[in-house]
Amino acid sequence: MIKVSAAEFQRNIGRYQDLALTQPVAVTRNGRERTVMISTEEYKRLKRRDREVLSLEDFTEADLAAIEASEPPAEAESYNHETDR
Repeated sequence: MIKVSAAEFQRNIGRYQDLALTQPVAVTRNGRERTVMISTEEYKRLKRRDREVLSLEDFTEADLAAIEASEPPAEAESYNHETDR
């Protein structure tokens, strides 16, 4: 990731916009990262990964029944020791 001061970013915004197409550009203020410029494609990729948080009231009875009936995959057995006391 490229780091650049806000003043430098303002002076050469076109250059940093071009660089942000291939790598993130962190804009700093008083030496601390404040914002990051990324390409539109990277932003859209990250947005696709967003998850919605639901409360129990958002689930239907069928949803809850499906969750109760679900079984973990066999490979999850290797983590059982983490719950042993």
